[in-house]
Amino acid sequence: MAVQLTILGSGSSGNCAYLETGETRILVDAGFSLRQIRQRLATIGRAPEGLSGVLITHEHTDHINGLTALCSKLSIPIYCNRPTKDGLEWQLKSQFDCRIFSTGSSFEVGDISVDTFSIPHDASDPVGFLLRTSAGNIGFLTDLGHATKLALERVRAANILVLETNHDLKMLQDSGRPWSLKQRIAGRHGHLSNTDAADAAQEIMSADLRHLYLGHLSRECNRPELAHEVITGRMEKIGAHHVTVELTAQHVPCPTLLLEPAVRYTQKTLL
Repeated sequence: MAVQLTILGSGSSGNCAYLETGETRILVDAGFSLRQIRQRLATIGRAPEGLSGVLITHEHTDHINGLTALCSKLSIPIYCNRPTKDGLEWQLKSQFDCRIFSTGSSFEVGDISVDTFSIPHDASDPVGFLLRTSAGNIGFLTDLGHATKLALERVRAANILVLETNHDLKMLQDSGRPWSLKQRIAGRHGHLSNTDAADAAQEIMSADLRHLYLGHLSRECNRPELAHEVITGRMEKIGAHHVTVELTAQHVPCPTLLLEPAVRYTQKTLL
């Protein structure tokens, strides 16, 4: 049976992705309101009531905003580590059904095997994921100030990778943001620039990586066409013509990616 991946939205104001296998339906992060998540899932004929769980990378608002309405009201379990649980419950002033994992461990949600690994970001214990399915591996590597050897090694097996391209360094420097915020974003526990992301993609490149989603773009300090130009230019330079580079957006879901067990990938919007 085909595996379906839909990036419901990605950016500085909200992040959420949907993954469906034969047995399991999960979200990776829930940074939109329940109303928005419901509307975006409806575009692919799905509803939040059918979810098996929500994986949380870290406790920042743009990754957990919809958890109270989504998980408390609908009794959907959350998968996160202990520091993230403490952080999100403190921020949202609510208790949740959390299935706790230790960073660096692996566990299963239905027929999805989840590998976790530490990433450098200014949160309590932020993680990246490699989700192993019968039709391929999907990596999530966003919200990190620099790509560590550990993180790159853990997503090296990805067939599809969601990779942060948060900002263009010159646009960040020229922006009207406070200097302290600029330092935080560009720091080693902040966010990846377009060039940083290109370096990371080049480092992990293999014949098995087929789709590269550019995520978490800053509205003020980046432009979609600029991020796409930097990454596609690097792919051409290293001869990675087999990789399809896709932009994500804050306001609209990406077309659904269908992963066949025979490792054939197609895109369409499900109706």
